[in-house]
Amino acid sequence: MKNKIVLWSCFILMSLSSFSQSISSSPYSLYGVGSLYDSDFGYLPSIGSSGIALPSDTFINNLNPASLGFMYQNHFLFDIGGKAIATTYQSGSRSEKRNNFQFSHLAFAFPVTKNSGFSVSMRPYSSSVFKISNLKLPIADSQEYYYVTAQGSGGLNNLDFSYGYKFGKKLTLGATATVLFGNTVDERSFLISNSITTINKKTNYSGVRATLGAQYKIDSTFTIGSTFKVPTRVKASKIQSVTSIADEVQSSIETDQASDTDDYYMPLEIGFGVSKRFKNNLNLTLDYEKSLWGDTKQSDLYGDFVNQDRFALGFTYSSKKNARKYWDRVGYAAGINYDTGYLEVDSQRVKNASFSVGLNLPIDNTFSSLNVSYSYGQKGRIADDLIKENYHKISLNLSLDGIWFVKRKIE
Repeated sequence: MKNKIVLWSCFILMSLSSFSQSISSSPYSLYGVGSLYDSDFGYLPSIGSSGIALPSDTFINNLNPASLGFMYQNHFLFDIGGKAIATTYQSGSRSEKRNNFQFSHLAFAFPVTKNSGFSVSMRPYSSSVFKISNLKLPIADSQEYYYVTAQGSGGLNNLDFSYGYKFGKKLTLGATATVLFGNTVDERSFLISNSITTINKKTNYSGVRATLGAQYKIDSTFTIGSTFKVPTRVKASKIQSVTSIADEVQSSIETDQASDTDDYYMPLEIGFGVSKRFKNNLNLTLDYEKSLWGDTKQSDLYGDFVNQDRFALGFTYSSKKNARKYWDRVGYAAGINYDTGYLEVDSQRVKNASFSVGLNLPIDNTFSSLNVSYSYGQKGRIADDLIKENYHKISLNLSLDGIWFVKRKIE
């Protein structure tokens, strides 16, 4: 049974990775470096992406590096994930459906000493995959309009190195060093009166970021946690070609011109979380995060970056009546997530809300498990320059646990 679950899970996840390297086809990925997305490990997608106060004892918790201080000795954790998303896009006059299959993350973690742990993970940070036709926009200080047709691809990736250390029995501190890299490619055509200007641009990004974290066990059932993501600048450079067509005459303005461009700024982000266990089989997690995008003082041609608030609530339950019975060891989870968004278009926030349910399916008598979750959410709204997204998402995360350096007592 174990081997079949592992084999089929790996096959599905590798298939998701090979079928599509894109993360999102959201029209909101037109902004900045694309749509930011959550890459949650283990069963975190099932509990609304909450978990700042959860330890990395049975799975890798990528929300807080301090969680690595609670790793068990001799255990090597490996996590790989993928997603399938069906989205319906709605505007005032039309709707469109799209399906995406996405690779989510690849990570492993192991204890360094009896009081510390280390992890390495690779995951996308943003996706800039979009296609927009004849978007009507007003010309500033004028009663006239112009039209934009655009398509793009690419995004940024995260390579994370995390370390957590436990002081005594209750306090852990941790840090993550993140290397950000990637590029976006987009082509945009602007129709103004009878003139068409086309800009083909490839932008390369690179930068580093630090995250600090802490967790404190008030007692055996109650833990609090916090994270602090340091603001940083991601350097950018571009290669651009510009052509123009006016009165049926085409002219080249730029051809593969290399130059610096506006850097991308990541904000100060502060998070707080609590985890409370009831009667040894029901656990509650509650998170709040504040992202100060407004302080980056950056904007996009079509909108502005604004401060973001995110709330997440999750529950997990397992009966644990009889450890020998498989379904008594299965975990059940549910959660909700709401954030105010970090983009504002025509004074309208691009908000996001979702709920999720999931199962934690044990594979053997270690911490290995298959985590399956379903989420439904809505992003944006139907307005003049906004699009409403309704999405259904199935997440599949395989968490494997290997025991190192332990001699068998019975051959």
